[in-house]
Amino acid sequence: MTAHAQHELITVRDFIRYAVSRFNAAHLFFGHGSDNAWDEAVYLTLHTLHLPLDRLEPFLDARLLPDERVRLLDLYSRRCQDRLPAAYLTNEAWLGEDRFYVDERVIVPRSFIAELLDEQLAPWIGDPWAVENALDLCTGSGCLAIKLALNFPNAQVDAVDLSQDALAVAERNIADYRLADRVHPVHSDAFAALAGRRYDLIISNPPYVDAESVDALPPEYLHEPEMALGSGDDGLDFTRIILAEAKKHLSEDGILVVEIGHNRAALEAAFPDLPFTWLDTAAGDEYVFLLNAADLPD
Repeated sequence: MTAHAQHELITVRDFIRYAVSRFNAAHLFFGHGSDNAWDEAVYLTLHTLHLPLDRLEPFLDARLLPDERVRLLDLYSRRCQDRLPAAYLTNEAWLGEDRFYVDERVIVPRSFIAELLDEQLAPWIGDPWAVENALDLCTGSGCLAIKLALNFPNAQVDAVDLSQDALAVAERNIADYRLADRVHPVHSDAFAALAGRRYDLIISNPPYVDAESVDALPPEYLHEPEMALGSGDDGLDFTRIILAEAKKHLSEDGILVVEIGHNRAALEAAFPDLPFTWLDTAAGDEYVFLLNAADLPD
């Protein structure tokens, strides 16, 4: 079938149509940057052909060279047969307008916190320049730590992860953004290596998938590091650690921002006395909470 396609498909339009058909027939799961076969086919095609990702129309009827056809068909096949997320095929992921290198050593970046950082956490932080020390706990690829540095220009940022492999990817992204003087990878199990350090702002997109959901994950997610996904029976094991230890690492007026997926009801039931503020994101106000240092348990 691939050899036949290599001769019959001629233009960019042909290849995108073919990819959409293949992706739909393979019942792929989309959740790592796109949510449908068309968008993913367009992205993979334009990326592979080194074309602008935001300018499809001028190239739709461009004819492809034989080696370009081979590269595209190989990529489509890997997406369908290996069920690799698109980000691992292209070694890139986007959060807003910011691009990051990724591979299978890190979870594919996807966080509602990113859009809040692009808004400099207004109105919860009145003066972005006043944030001098910040922490990204469970940094993975370093994407949120880098966004912290970009949006809070006076901040020194610690990027913490338990995985040395993840920190190697984070170091690459930090170097790409030329932020090595402000973003500092730290190998630590939660707060264990941060004794005595205090921050004006702590953010975390920790593991939060509950055990039942882990067992039902689509194949695409099984390529991601297991430790970056599951967090106990109810998905709140790591969040409990954060809530128990964050206060001693926050400045007096510091704030904590944590993403918890679909666990709002479970979290509020587990911590009925904590005054969670749920932040509005593009997906609603169910996924990211904010707490002031004064509201956290000692």
